[in-house]
Amino acid sequence: MTVQTPQNILILDFGGQYSQLIARRVRECGVYSEVKPFSLSLNAINAFQPSGIIFSGGPGSVYEEGSPHPVPEIYSLGTPILGICYGCQLLARQFGGTVIPAQTNTAREYGKAVTRFDDRCELFSDLPGESITWMSHGDVISSVPKGFAAAAYSTACPAACIYDSSRKLYGVQFHPEVTHTDHGLDMLRNFLFRICHCQGNWSMADFRQQTVESLRAKVGSGKVLLALSGGVDSSVAAALLSEAIGKSLTCIFVDHGLMRKNEADEIEAAFSGRDLQFIRVNAEQRFLLRLARIHSPERKRKIIGEEFIRVFEEEAKKLGKIDFLAQGTIYPDVIESGTGSSAVIKSHHNVGGLPEHIAFREILEPLRMLFKDEVRQLGRELGLPEALISRQPFPGPGLAIRVIGDVTRRKLEIVREADAIFREELESAGNISNVSQYFAVLTNVRTVGVMGDGRTYEYTVALRCVSTDDFMTADWAHLPYDLLARASSRIVNEVEGVNRVVYDITSKPPATVEWE
Repeated sequence: MTVQTPQNILILDFGGQYSQLIARRVRECGVYSEVKPFSLSLNAINAFQPSGIIFSGGPGSVYEEGSPHPVPEIYSLGTPILGICYGCQLLARQFGGTVIPAQTNTAREYGKAVTRFDDRCELFSDLPGESITWMSHGDVISSVPKGFAAAAYSTACPAACIYDSSRKLYGVQFHPEVTHTDHGLDMLRNFLFRICHCQGNWSMADFRQQTVESLRAKVGSGKVLLALSGGVDSSVAAALLSEAIGKSLTCIFVDHGLMRKNEADEIEAAFSGRDLQFIRVNAEQRFLLRLARIHSPERKRKIIGEEFIRVFEEEAKKLGKIDFLAQGTIYPDVIESGTGSSAVIKSHHNVGGLPEHIAFREILEPLRMLFKDEVRQLGRELGLPEALISRQPFPGPGLAIRVIGDVTRRKLEIVREADAIFREELESAGNISNVSQYFAVLTNVRTVGVMGDGRTYEYTVALRCVSTDDFMTADWAHLPYDLLARASSRIVNEVEGVNRVVYDITSKPPATVEWE
């Protein structure tokens, strides 16, 4: 009988900023991967049945007391290991090499570096002998462990790769998972297919099947309440949960009065005809009362997150016993909300904005480990209509974070109308195929203008349009000037209270996609 090779790659997270990006790149190659803490037990590692293990980068130094290390037995498993950055230094030190702080500023490397490769190392098979890599390190490997060889070097880094093919141990000082590294994905492919002998046949269909089975096992005979916003993430979560637990799912759409123009009615029309229980709760008044005179974006998000939960709790009581609250949380939400080892960028209402105590047994987040493009893939796998899958992302706090400063009904009407005009002009011009998100922001800035023969002192509207694959980084879209001119003219002429329009040309980073 032929034994099938496990198709799992285990990524141990040492606090690196790119840990989840590694997982995403591995999945792009058709191999399933998961990120787990570096302290994962040997039993848990064996239970995962990895065909390969990747050590992520991290902010620490391997020679410091208390620096993170995996369980020592991991090296006796015979499973191929690839260490990236900190992970590379960890392998070097573990096997008797020396890692030291870079002695000079020139020995440190942050950014692009010309790197040369020895193709006798399987990681670099069939790749150019020289290319650009992305470095980010202040420590260097000063001596290579016995049994290892150096297979790459840059001007400042004499051991940009170390390897011992007999023990299937490989380390790279640079980051192959980022797009700044030329042929980085090819290097990961070589690790997956030449070294780990993966087949590359994992797909979103597999994720669907595994997640459905997991949800059925967890929920059992319980009842689930889903926070349905009508956006891509919550819609895909609804379809996935519906397949898993059927009529045990109730979807509640909270109309908080912070939606785009006509959107609340469109969401109700789209979901009320489906084979699931759909409830629309009109809660505009209570949300606006809670948001009155609140200027801080973090306070807005936390207030909205808490109020969402309170509405769900009230609705759950009406429905009888509800065991689980489900959300369409995806991984960029988790990263930006600063869970785990990540810094807080902004608290998402469904992650960092959740109150400490909630009246549910557990929160279900079946999409928590997926990036936006993977969520869309899953939606297609579940048979959702393309119009819904390709829909513009919209933040849970809605227009409250597209109104800078305090939120009022008048301000919401201004930004709704401006946003609708901008979107209409973009879509009618056919310029949306290469952009990912576009919207209007009502700034809290008033400027002097002239309309007719009179002086005005009205609001400034900012337009935002970005292109991105995963929403972890984004570039501002270079829209045609005539399109921007039409949008600006219409907004100033058709939206009362606006006399100036500006276009945001800031990428992410340093900015985020949303203004708040």
